[in-house]
Amino acid sequence: MTHHEIEKLIVTRFLKYVRYDTQSDRRIEETPSTPGQWELAKVLRDELLGLGLKDVKIDEHCYLIARLPASAGKESAPCVGFLAHLDTAGDVSGKDVKPQYIEDYDGGKIELAGGLCLDPRDEPDLAAQKGGAIIHSDGTTLLGADNKAGIAEIMAAVEYLVTNPQIQHGQVEIIFTPDEETGKGLPDFPMSEIKSAACYTVDGGPVGEIESECFNAYKADIEFQGKVIHIGTARGALANAALMAASFALLLPRSESPEATDGYYGYYCPMEIAGSLDNASLEVYLRDFDSDGMKRRLEALDIFAKTVEAQFPGGRVIVKTQPQYYNMKAKIDEKPDVLEKLKQAMNSLSLEWRLKPIRGGTDGSRLTEMGIPTPNIFTGGRNFHSRLEWASVREMCAACKVIIRLVQ
Repeated sequence: MTHHEIEKLIVTRFLKYVRYDTQSDRRIEETPSTPGQWELAKVLRDELLGLGLKDVKIDEHCYLIARLPASAGKESAPCVGFLAHLDTAGDVSGKDVKPQYIEDYDGGKIELAGGLCLDPRDEPDLAAQKGGAIIHSDGTTLLGADNKAGIAEIMAAVEYLVTNPQIQHGQVEIIFTPDEETGKGLPDFPMSEIKSAACYTVDGGPVGEIESECFNAYKADIEFQGKVIHIGTARGALANAALMAASFALLLPRSESPEATDGYYGYYCPMEIAGSLDNASLEVYLRDFDSDGMKRRLEALDIFAKTVEAQFPGGRVIVKTQPQYYNMKAKIDEKPDVLEKLKQAMNSLSLEWRLKPIRGGTDGSRLTEMGIPTPNIFTGGRNFHSRLEWASVREMCAACKVIIRLVQ
């Protein structure tokens, strides 16, 4: 497989896919949460059909599942799947994305809109791309490499396999999912239709990174019921729900926040706060690699609730928690061959690999929990969910080659 062939397949697709506004909305329970995800799913379906795949389907919840048939004589080989998500994060606008393709990056500072810039002095990974091709946001929106880089890499691999029938392989399953960024965890996923013995999400970062463990994730919806009276006569009688919510948020330890932690350290993250004197709400994400650590965090929320109630007599705090996904490490460890094949594929391409914990989760976390071991592969993207997002074309090509080699 030549680098030029792979690069052309990836870049054309990626520049097309990022222009679809597929931001998901975690406030909407319906799956998918936004119509743009349907639009991209239908484009991908039509492209797969155009490549000659006949087993292609989008279900009523926007899960796209397609299969590339096995080569003659390879029908009994185990089916392997590759998964990427359709949506982009809601943290920064993903509407009217204007990708900037630099075919021969000179290694200098890149000025973006709004006074932002990509500076290789601050980003060694960017400096390392000198002389190669990169794609970045213009600074007004995110780029969408999370996870359209993964989609483009999977689609390019499928086209390469279709146009190079001499490459022998078993059945390949292609899975594109909605609403990964909302943390819903594959609701209504058509598990009974999945044929993969093993799967790989293509949803990581720098070249060489392999991820087989992730956070345990919970969401807490906390309601604050105040005790309202005219604020002119409120002394000793008012319990201000808006202030209760703010007080609760300030009890979350700053040393255990996303901006203060890395590696294997977990955190609390207040995502949204709203309310009035009478009623207020606070949404908090909890993350921890260790189940005992998560138990401690959940118990701490109840302690914080009692503390706030003591500070605001007559007020009430109601904490409701729900799991979003679990650490996939234990279940992947039960089937080490899945990770070993990924390492072998990268070794065969002379790519240095390294295991890294995901400070987040993927749909692979949930799929692993359902019984299909699903490690995560790099995509070549950086600065996800931000206006400074960029991707290395060389590393995107490397991810595509890993997919092709895994299939073999």
